[in-house]
Amino acid sequence: MTSETATDIRHIPFTTADGGQSRLADYAGKVLLIVNVASRCGLAPQYEQLEQLKKTYGPRGFEVLAFPSNQFLQELSKMDDILEYCSTTWGVTFPVFDKVKVNGRSAAPLYKELKKAADADGKAGRVAWNFEKFLVLPNGEIQRFRPQMRPDDPAIVGLIEANLPG
Repeated sequence: MTSETATDIRHIPFTTADGGQSRLADYAGKVLLIVNVASRCGLAPQYEQLEQLKKTYGPRGFEVLAFPSNQFLQELSKMDDILEYCSTTWGVTFPVFDKVKVNGRSAAPLYKELKKAADADGKAGRVAWNFEKFLVLPNGEIQRFRPQMRPDDPAIVGLIEANLPG
């Protein structure tokens, strides 16, 4: 990503779970892990690892931003049910935003930009499945990790630790 693109992505609005507006600029200076989540997915136990990362690194300038998506037909239909599932099943304390589409013409604008980032194999484009991860560093650089990579994988944790503020 160029610094020009990185600046743009920080100002793309998205909807909070309660219908408000937010943008990545609201988290300026933080290391952000953006994840498309789904309650009924076999990868849902990754919520536990995401929450542990939040607890470990949150006080030092890290945040997880979860975007529920039913694009792969594995998410609950109502936002209230999604929020309840996240909090009661996994003890989630990080922000869970309104549902989005991650692929196709009606993909959320934030995801249209995130998908331009390539993964470790140099592949950009479509989100492959639920729990695809985009690590947005304070300088605007985006690192992409495919769904099967656990949030606590050393590659992700190393980048978080190396880019925490202060």
